[in-house]
Parts: sequence; structure tokens; C-alpha cells
Amino acid sequence: MRLFLWLVAMMAAAIGIAVTARFNPGNVVLFYPPHRIDLSLNLFVALELALFIFLYIVIRAFRATVKMPRKVAAYRQQKRERDGNKGLREAAKALFEGRFGHAEKAALRASELPENVGVASLIGARAAHRMRQSARRDQWLNKLVDDNAMKTARLMTMTELLVDDHQPEAALDAVRELNASGTRHIHALQMSLKAQQQAKNWPEVLRLVRSLDKHRALHPALSSRLRELAYDDLLSDASHDAESLQRVWSTVPTADRIKPYVACRAAAALNARGLHDEARLVAEESLAADWDDRVVRTYREAAAPAGSAALLMQIEHCENWANARPTDAELALTLGSLCLKQKLWGKAQRYLEQALSDAADPRMVRESHLKLAQLHEALGQEAEAANHYRQCALATIL
Repeated sequence: MRLFLWLVAMMAAAIGIAVTARFNPGNVVLFYPPHRIDLSLNLFVALELALFIFLYIVIRAFRATVKMPRKVAAYRQQKRERDGNKGLREAAKALFEGRFGHAEKAALRASELPENVGVASLIGARAAHRMRQSARRDQWLNKLVDDNAMKTARLMTMTELLVDDHQPEAALDAVRELNASGTRHIHALQMSLKAQQQAKNWPEVLRLVRSLDKHRALHPALSSRLRELAYDDLLSDASHDAESLQRVWSTVPTADRIKPYVACRAAAALNARGLHDEARLVAEESLAADWDDRVVRTYREAAAPAGSAALLMQIEHCENWANARPTDAELALTLGSLCLKQKLWGKAQRYLEQALSDAADPRMVRESHLKLAQLHEALGQEAEAANHYRQCALATIL
């Protein structure tokens, strides 16, 4: 419709010009002595129009020529941007597909565009790392050292890749640099936790686990396991004497002290250094909160001296527990052992025989037979003692 209207308008204009020109008697005289030129008005108008069109074309051509270098540069820049962005998309796609060689090559093409250097370098570093090319990985990351806009991304990537490469010290250096810039977030704490775990820096592992637990950033099972590993190393360290062990124990939060895996390790360590009173207290607090056979075993090993009020108190505690847990073999063995030490022969035999009948593993069978043999030997019953010693030896072999 628009084309039709344009054609109608042009035809009307042509007709109007033709009619006007036919009935136009005007002249134009150009006089420059001694020359004189006479022109009809129609011809003069046509020449003026032709001159205008000629000058317009010349000027447009001149301007286009002047602008040509800038347009060529703009075209080349657009082509570089298209190629660079295409390379960046291909690099990311290849990285996610696991085609790390293709990803690194595409990242190299993408990095030719200055705006893509940062992201392309991170993709290239990850791809090189997956191919175990540490030198090339470091070269990619070194391209971003002076780029403040990519500093956080570079340090986070460095930390993650170095942790994966089992270089905890270098990873922790990156974490410290990241923290110095004031950037702290959950993923940084998680990477720091892995690095500290690899470095076996258990006090720092515990601190990070508590921090991540506050943000619910760790699975409860993983948190529990990491705490167990940390406390196992801290409390089982053979370099501790009695004083240093107590100092370490004083730093353990109350909520962790009553957990069975912490209490049994602490009680065992305290027993090993002759701190039986402290070991008994640790075990009693833990058992009051959560019953566990491992803690009961350390409580038995922390037996007070024979005839002491502390030993009688232990027996009383165990009897109270036995009322609530009449079939607990570990508790029966503990109670029998304590009564044996106190020379309460009747009670000791009853509880040890109960432990033997309820025992579910060879260790308890062996220990029950050994205690019964010691009991009969103390009573002068040599035949019974020999029989239990023989049963204990058989349980050891089996």
C-alpha cells in the first residue's frame, strides 16, 4: 500500500512539473561582460537541480570515504567480539561436557577479547587442572594477578584447585589473601575446612566446623565425623602430659564433652596419664547424657583404688544403672570387675557370670573368663580358675 501511494505521488508530481514547465515563459540571463547567456527558466531550474544532486553525491562520497577507516575498525571489533563470545560459550560448554582439551582451546580463543580474559582464564585453569597440567593451570591464573575485578574469583578458584591437588599450605595462603580483602562466604569456609583437614590442623578444623554448623552448611553426619577425627587427634596425641591434656580438655565446649566418641577418647587419655578421678567424672557426665558401651569400658578402666570411697561410689553408680539396664553385658562386666577389686566375691561372681552369658563379642567373652579366673584364683578354687583361664585362651585364639 505504501509503494502504491508513493507511485501515485511521483506520477502526480511529474504531471505537475510537466504542465508547469510547458506554460512557463520565463527567462534567465547570465551576463558577464563581454559574455551573455540566455536560458529558459525551465532549463535553469533543471541545471540547478542537477547541480544540487551532483554536490550532494560528492559530499556523501567524501563523508563516506572519511568514515571508512572507522567503519572498518568497528567491523573488525564486532567480528572479534563475535568470535570471542562464541569461543567463551564453547569453552564453558566443553568444560561442562568434560572435554577439557577442547575447553582450554576455546578459552584461548575467547581470551583474545580483552573483556573475556577473566572468565576465559578461569575456564582454562579449571580445564588444565582436570588434565593434571599444573604448570598451564598456574599460567592461566597468573593472567589475572593484576585484575582486581577478578581477584575474588581467582582466589576462590585457586583455593578449590589447590585443595583438590592436595596442596593445603598453598590453598591456605590463598584463603588468607582472600580473607585479607574482607571477602568471607560459605564456600570459602568450606574450602578452608578441607585445606585445614589436609594440613591436619585440627583446632582450626573444629573452629571451622562450628562456624559452618551455625550456617547449616555441613551435613550433620560429616560434621560429626570431622569432630570425631579432630578430637581423636587432639586427645590421643602422645606428646601430651597430664597438665597439657587437661588444658586441651578445658577448651572443649560442654556440648561436645558429653558426646560418647569424645568422652571415651578423653577418658582413655586421662586414664593413660593416671588421672583416673577426672576420667571417671568425664565418663559419668557422658553416660548421664547418652549411654554408650565405649564410655562404660573407659569407666571400668578408671576404677578407683580398692577400699576407697570412690570405688564404692562407682559400684553404687553401676548398680543404679544396672537397675535400668539389666541385660547390658558391658555394664555387668564393669560392675563385676569393680566388685572383684573391692573383694565383694559374691556380687563379683554373679555379675561376671551374667556378663559372660550376655556377651556378644569375643573380646567380652575373653575378658569375662579372665575376671572369673582371677576371682576363683583369689578364692583358692584352682580347678575353676584353670578352666576359665583355658576358656579365655580359647576365646583369644578364636
